[in-house]
Amino acid sequence: MTVSFRSRLRSGDVLVGALLQMPLPEVAELFVTAGYDWLFLDLEHSPMAPRDALNLLLAADARVPCVVRVPWNDEASLKKVLDLGATGVIVPLVNSAEDARLAVGRCKYPPEGFRSVGITRAQRFDLDFDDYMRRANDEIAVIVQIEHVAAVRNIDEILDVPGIDGVFVGPFDLSGSMDKPGRINDAEVQAAIAEIVQACTKRDIALCAYAHTPAHARTYMKLGYRVIGLCTDYILLARAASASLKEVKT
Repeated sequence: MTVSFRSRLRSGDVLVGALLQMPLPEVAELFVTAGYDWLFLDLEHSPMAPRDALNLLLAADARVPCVVRVPWNDEASLKKVLDLGATGVIVPLVNSAEDARLAVGRCKYPPEGFRSVGITRAQRFDLDFDDYMRRANDEIAVIVQIEHVAAVRNIDEILDVPGIDGVFVGPFDLSGSMDKPGRINDAEVQAAIAEIVQACTKRDIALCAYAHTPAHARTYMKLGYRVIGLCTDYILLARAASASLKEVKT
């Protein structure tokens, strides 16, 4: 039996994924073939729409878990990507316990939540309906983004909400909310991040982070982060294109 992404989050596995912003199935297939542990499909900061996410999910199929970052913590966005067959969701700008309760509730079927029941790709268009309905609440991972100073102030109340499987730390938006945009190494910003790390460690909730380089990824892993989104497809392509041109012309 395949171990779910959510189970791996909760068991402490270290998972390195690729952050995909290109709406191209062949790019998703490339990262699956390269051996990444999971795919982060970004609908918040990319040109992708839900239909594009579906195409990437089809390309990856069941070979690699696909977690979708929705553009907002609203019922329509969460319902749509889960019905498409996402393994889990990343929910932006969760700043309060109520935000967290809504995020979890929108991802869980009753009685644990209030997710609407559809019969779509997630249920294999009714061919897997009963089995999916039995296992969905146990297998769908809910990851919240903590990326605002208000969320740091409320971190204990947020993480005490049942059903949160991971916390994605957003240092850039956090620095902006502290009137220090982009200054992620500022002492106060780092102190706020340390509060998040401490709260997650105390509850054994998986710490997740975007790593801009492999060196950043190794640093995060040494600090206890277990789930890494390693760069983006656009950035990796830009770097490779620039390096190849430089190699030819020098």
